[in-house]
Amino acid sequence: MTEPDACEVAHGTVAVDPAVRTLVAVFASPVSRYLLKFAKDLGYHVALFEPDAARATDGPDGIEADTTLPPLDASADVVVTDHHRPELGDVLKAALDGNPRWIGVLGNPRHPGPHVSALQGLGVAEADIARVHRPVGLNIGSRTPPEIAIATLAGLLADRNDRPGGFDF
Repeated sequence: MTEPDACEVAHGTVAVDPAVRTLVAVFASPVSRYLLKFAKDLGYHVALFEPDAARATDGPDGIEADTTLPPLDASADVVVTDHHRPELGDVLKAALDGNPRWIGVLGNPRHPGPHVSALQGLGVAEADIARVHRPVGLNIGSRTPPEIAIATLAGLLADRNDRPGGFDF
């Protein structure tokens, strides 16, 4: 089967049937709101996992937060949107056990990722810790929640399509 011409797709003269993709945003946050909203527009099945029931009401319109991690498989991408939460290690360990396609934690690349010590403290194997991406997204200088969400989704799309991201063709 050949890929449709990108110009025809962009102009809506031919439809594309994308593979099933799931995006799980972990923790209700301003970034997760935009991440899920934009991901839904990109054709992802979306879910918000917020283990703290008191914060579970802080999701985007039309997307209810779950206090339990949804089932994960090779179609799922998991993005942790707050690396300061005390349950970071437990959440990542549970996500790794679900064997999703991709797992990432948002954070400034100039600072060490707290997920490493959190997972080591739970006895997670180094090979599994290495499956957690940080930083995530394309380096576009994003600063605001919508910009961070766009950079993250662009990075996920590049990774899914086996592309380097950026402007290298």
